Amino acid sequence: MRSIWKGAISFGLVSVPVKVYSATEDHDLKLHQVHDRDRGRIRYQRRCEVCGEVVEYADIDKAYEEGGRTVVLTDEDLKSLPVERSREIEVVEFVPDAQIDPMFFEKSYYLEPEKVGVKPYQLLRETLERTELTAVVKFSLRQKSRLGALRVRGDVMVLQALLWPDEVREANFPIIEDTEVKISDKELKMSSSLVESLSSDYEPEQFTDEYQEQLRQLVEAKLAKGDAVDTEETFGAPAEEGEGAEVLDLMEALRRSVESRRKASGGSEEAKPSAGTRSRAKKEEKHDDEPAPSEEKAPPKRRPRKTG
Repeated sequence: MRSIWKGAISFGLVSVPVKVYSATEDHDLKLHQVHDRDRGRIRYQRRCEVCGEVVEYADIDKAYEEGGRTVVLTDEDLKSLPVERSREIEVVEFVPDAQIDPMFFEKSYYLEPEKVGVKPYQLLRETLERTELTAVVKFSLRQKSRLGALRVRGDVMVLQALLWPDEVREANFPIIEDTEVKISDKELKMSSSLVESLSSDYEPEQFTDEYQEQLRQLVEAKLAKGDAVDTEETFGAPAEEGEGAEVLDLMEALRRSVESRRKASGGSEEAKPSAGTRSRAKKEEKHDDEPAPSEEKAPPKRRPRKTG
């Protein structure tokens, strides 16, 4: 991996110099556009509306228009902004891990300490892990001021860019408020039973991107056999569509779903511990390895959170 940015985490008078790396990458098969008639490559050009010339990217500036007036902003203008010149990941506060809504998470970055910052890096990482807190930080990256969450992932710290509050839309669906719905105890019990039968510990490795796998399979088949490839031979015959889905009442649908899960698992659901039970067992096992309370310093007191 190549670092995309260098800076320093600052909290109090402590400074931790770090390198920033993109933690995610796109695995999609790269496709481009062609003319369906002669297979010619379709390319896009940046053409000026005034002189009609094709403009190189290096010769392009940004601009903002308001009331018929245009303000041009050069790269030098943008770099002159004080926040853009900052190389600081400033810790604003520490909050409980569960208080940050996943809806606000954007892109993730790995943080690697510089050689002189290994000890304070490890100190901050272990402190966050022990206290189960996340650091809310401010930083600037790629001409954008950002809010972020600094948390622990394994042996490293991860910086997750957060959306600003006004970037997350409020959901307002009148049908939910205007429609009166009554849920019976029997329906809730049956629904809970279905959820329990599907409960497990999340293991991302067991999931695959089926669309990308099938797309690659199609591309390889066309490379081997040309446009005459038989997609039915490649993927099998498509399932026949019925005249329409059978309409079931909610309780009947839940009952059939639970029965289907029981048959699929061979009736082993009762013996299988739930995800919650497994999680509690893991926590208890972890606590067994820790020293007795008398041997361990009490965690720092948490500042009461402001409300309203």
